[in-house]
Amino acid sequence: MTQPPAPLIRPVTPADRDAWAALWRQYLAFYRTELPEATYDTLFARLLAPGPDGPFGLLADIDGRPVGLVHYLFHLHCWKPEGVVYLQDLFTDPAARGRGVAGALITAVYAAGDAAGRPSVYWMTQRDNATARALYDRVAVPTDFMRYIRG
Repeated sequence: MTQPPAPLIRPVTPADRDAWAALWRQYLAFYRTELPEATYDTLFARLLAPGPDGPFGLLADIDGRPVGLVHYLFHLHCWKPEGVVYLQDLFTDPAARGRGVAGALITAVYAAGDAAGRPSVYWMTQRDNATARALYDRVAVPTDFMRYIRG
């Protein structure tokens, strides 16, 4: 029995606009969020020309087709002089789940953090996102912190 091909992880390119937007739209829908098209345009432009701290965007390709995305950025941290990496968005197309896409994307963000001298990487997910948490519990350590936002 042959193994399915491993995902190829690569930076977002200008030719990826439609595929990237379709993946990000699915990600946002999972979190019951819609954003104006101008926000897509702004983020995509930033991903193509990130500042020194990002935002950065990677896609996971299988058979030449984008099936997953991750967005991350670097930021300063009061307890860690080297700064940290925030993995903000992570999504795998449902048809490609179970093929190592999310794990490969997280590993790529870890590598980017290591290369930048910022090995601390963190992210958030919903408590009831059991499928994602099964992976996250294998590749990271959960914390006791809760997220609060200005109302």
